[in-house]
Amino acid sequence: MATQLNGVDNNNLKLIATLQARVKELEAENARLLSLFADCHSHEMEKKSHSPDEKGMKSKKPNRKSEKKIEKMPGYCTKFMSHHSKRYVALKVMYFGKRFYGFASEAQMEPTIESEIFKALEKTRLLVGDRKQSQYSRCGRTDKGVSSVGQVIALFLRSNLKISGANSGSSGEIILDERHEGEIDYVRVLNQVLPNDIRILGWCPAPVDFHARFSCLSREYKYFFWKENLNILAMESAGKKFLGEHDFRNLCKMDAANVHNYRRRITSFEISPTDVRYDGNQLCVIKIRGSAFLWHQVRCMVAVLFMVGKDLESPSVIDMLLDTDKIPRKPQYIMASEVPLVLQSCEFEDIKFMCSSDAGQALRVHLANECQIYQLQAAIFHEALLNCMPLSDDQSLLPIRETKKKASHVPLMSRPTESSYEERRAKFNSNT
Repeated sequence: MATQLNGVDNNNLKLIATLQARVKELEAENARLLSLFADCHSHEMEKKSHSPDEKGMKSKKPNRKSEKKIEKMPGYCTKFMSHHSKRYVALKVMYFGKRFYGFASEAQMEPTIESEIFKALEKTRLLVGDRKQSQYSRCGRTDKGVSSVGQVIALFLRSNLKISGANSGSSGEIILDERHEGEIDYVRVLNQVLPNDIRILGWCPAPVDFHARFSCLSREYKYFFWKENLNILAMESAGKKFLGEHDFRNLCKMDAANVHNYRRRITSFEISPTDVRYDGNQLCVIKIRGSAFLWHQVRCMVAVLFMVGKDLESPSVIDMLLDTDKIPRKPQYIMASEVPLVLQSCEFEDIKFMCSSDAGQALRVHLANECQIYQLQAAIFHEALLNCMPLSDDQSLLPIRETKKKASHVPLMSRPTESSYEERRAKFNSNT
């Protein structure tokens, strides 16, 4: 009887072993099919970019239902892409920030530029792991409403290239050289699925120790404004005082919990007119370049420059704000609007962005179309302005209503102040 039971147990063990081996075979086959599906999807995206619809005119917007189907397509998981070749890539990104809650997605507010980019990376099957595994980094965290034409991010992306030599064909290989012939056209593929107000401008192979934030040599911001009656010479005189290395704690939003060094170096400052005019008013731009910037630093700098431009403050107020020994507490003032602020460029050593001719042509067509759309909107508002009802003769004879008197300017040095860095740190330490 015992012999019979042992025979049954042995048969069961063999059956279990056979089933386990079959499960492994099916898992391997499933991974292979997922790989083929991802490759087919990528090739399909690249073919679409050659269509006359993309080259000649704006393609129709995809149906929202079809977008949802793509986003929730079953079977796609980035961990199954780990057997693909991958390479570390830097991407140059532009975005019009008006409708976004900033660049970074940590604030749990949607939409953000970062979340839209990762949606596009998932749709195009370019991710080969989750965000942490991709070694993702960004150059800057622009705030809600701020735009950019030169933001830079870096991360591992799937590659079409293979390592030549003995290791060719192995799974999960990393392309370390600068080859780009035969590579995925990252610009073209991503721009096919990104929203209209975000575009990839170029890509570049990057060394694996590259970091979009810490490898950045300098950043340049532009701030656009209407000249009106501003004293530009006084603003330029004040702005030159920013040059060099200073403690900017009185010209930023202080984050005492995480930032302990408020010294930053400004390498160039310039105010210049643009070629845009409206109703006799000149559009101007402030250009500020530095190695790095603090939270809201540019908007605070511009706010004080506008006070100088309105002759409400002397250019010497900059000297006082930069002297943190005499002025350890920041005077309270409202920073400049975020809408005219643009992250213009981020400079790196040995990073040269490229874009294929096809992707570049499609990009230029798209941006030209967007410019025309906004110009049409401006024309409509201008027509409305021209068609406002004029004041009648009877109305002109009525007594002029008393207009609300504007609040008089309180000098910065006479205003209430915020807590100093030391006071903030002491409060933070007492709460931890």
